[in-house]
Amino acid sequence: MARGWESKSVEEQLADRQADASSMSEKDQGASAAERQRKRQSLELQREQILNERTSNPHRRAALQAALAEIEDQLSRIP
Repeated sequence: MARGWESKSVEEQLADRQADASSMSEKDQGASAAERQRKRQSLELQREQILNERTSNPHRRAALQAALAEIEDQLSRIP
């Protein structure tokens, strides 16, 4: 009889481990989604700063355009 009770305990432990693993997987997905959202917001703020900058210096303008292109490329790669 002790053997049967013991095997139930092992089965319950295995089920608990599987439930914990799936819970951790969901947490990881939530964390990665939050990280993507933070990255997107950061890039959008940088983009706005560049768009709001005014300059008559052609070298500075070229640098800003290059930075803007890089930010827009990074934004397009975020799922």
